[in-house]
Amino acid sequence: MAQMLAVVGGGDLGTHAVLAGEALRQAAARLGQALDLELRGKGVGGNPLAESAIARGDSVLLIGEGDLGEGRFGTMRKVRIGIEEVLTDADSVLGRFLTDSDTAPAAPDAGGRMRIVAVTSCPTGIAHTFMAAEGIQAAAQALGHEVRVETQGSVGARDALTATEIASADIVLIAADTGVDRSRFSGKRLYATNTKAAIRDGKGLIATALAEAQVQGQGHGAETEETPSRPAAAESRAGAYKHLMTGVSFMLPFVVAGGLLIALAFAVGGIDAMKPDHAGSLGYALGEIGAKAAFALIVPALAGYIAYSIADRPGIAPGMIGGMLAANLQAGFLGGIAAGFIAGYVTRFLNRHIRLHRNLEGLKPVLILPLLATTITGLMMIYVVGVPVAAILAGLTDWLKGMQGASALVLGLILGGMMAVDMGGPINKAAYASAAALLSSGVDAPMAAVMLGGMTPPLGIALATRLFPNRFSQPEREAGGAAAVLGAAFITEGAIPFAAADPLRVIPSMVAGSALAGAIALTAGVTLKVPHGGLFVLPIPNAVTNLPWAVIALVAGTVVTGLMVGLLKKRSA
Repeated sequence: MAQMLAVVGGGDLGTHAVLAGEALRQAAARLGQALDLELRGKGVGGNPLAESAIARGDSVLLIGEGDLGEGRFGTMRKVRIGIEEVLTDADSVLGRFLTDSDTAPAAPDAGGRMRIVAVTSCPTGIAHTFMAAEGIQAAAQALGHEVRVETQGSVGARDALTATEIASADIVLIAADTGVDRSRFSGKRLYATNTKAAIRDGKGLIATALAEAQVQGQGHGAETEETPSRPAAAESRAGAYKHLMTGVSFMLPFVVAGGLLIALAFAVGGIDAMKPDHAGSLGYALGEIGAKAAFALIVPALAGYIAYSIADRPGIAPGMIGGMLAANLQAGFLGGIAAGFIAGYVTRFLNRHIRLHRNLEGLKPVLILPLLATTITGLMMIYVVGVPVAAILAGLTDWLKGMQGASALVLGLILGGMMAVDMGGPINKAAYASAAALLSSGVDAPMAAVMLGGMTPPLGIALATRLFPNRFSQPEREAGGAAAVLGAAFITEGAIPFAAADPLRVIPSMVAGSALAGAIALTAGVTLKVPHGGLFVLPIPNAVTNLPWAVIALVAGTVVTGLMVGLLKKRSA
């Protein structure tokens, strides 16, 4: 009997994809039908159809909604069906599919060798940025296309695209979780999506991009309705999360630099290094740079680049000024977030609705928009937003500083577990961004739970590959060493390949270990003044309080993850 392929997409309801996939497997077994199955959705995946299976297949069943990688299947027979039908009666669905001669339209065939330039970016610019780049490069090479990828992050751009490369490209592909300046791509066909799409299905992404890319407008910095310099059609769904993550991406270098400088100040001058009577000493100078300069710019940077993500360059000044007002009003990072969104949407509204004569249009980005948007944002911060948000932040800060017992345990469980749920995805980034922002407000306990919880997944996986080698393939055992190094450096994404290969067993194990590490850290009163660096910052004097319990929390979480993974996973074939 002919080979059949199926892709099940559950979207945010990943459990539906798992249930539908299992029902389909059982139905195929009852009919004696050969079936290769791929699951997609939140919390599932990592079992992509092999190229050999696609080559053998003559038909594919596309179940559910979302990106199912349809472009991979070329002119193969395709039938789409709702996931509810499979959950209700999988036997009937499979029977109709096998006998029905109706076919879905074939995916467009791009044909020929294409020149692709791409940009990848994630908020931290560490793991997802480069994994997305690798996904695009590997897919393009496999499809016979020429590709050049520029990676962007908090460290800036690497392998920057040249003007010549952009000019000669057939298409521009952007896979980013943050805002990316598109002004240099004016006139080019452009398709924008997130990093997950490139990591999960590079071939499908390229096929979709070639079919759906739209010509980028001839913008000149400011966004207009006629010539939008920012979002392509595929990015219009990004929403508030992407704007927030863009702000966090630009904020992180200030947090990291300031935190490390404050820690070094304590290391050089002792715990009293920043007191006025130590003025003139090296420790005092380092503290001034970290606390009075770097940390003072955290909230303005956050607000300014949230506004930039929404309204492009004209939003930066109103956003940063609103962020500075938030800091002065003691509204902290919550006020900065509010200021960024207010400034961004006000600037975008004004930009779209103010119409000037062509000769005066140049005044908009340098005079009219900054003046009006800053005035509106500033007045709203002073008279509407600042005082209530400052009160909320003060209450939150007092509660967090006074945490003990059950409240610390619960918060530690939540923050630690969030770091392992999607390993660098939205949930992980939300926990990290919250802890980093609280650090700027003088609350340093959540950062301890977040960093220890984020180090645990790859370290636990590395431990499992040593304690239970028969549960892993040879390549996975070799990758265990790399996972250990990434975990030690607080790069949670080192666990992604293992979770993708067996999500239903590996992810719960990692969440359990990370939640335990976070709970122990907060219950024991561990605090962390440095927002990144992993094991390499723990020896810095006064960077961590209650260091022995921090080590205990990390070891306990790592051991729990390693043991659970080893006990739950099946033996490797």
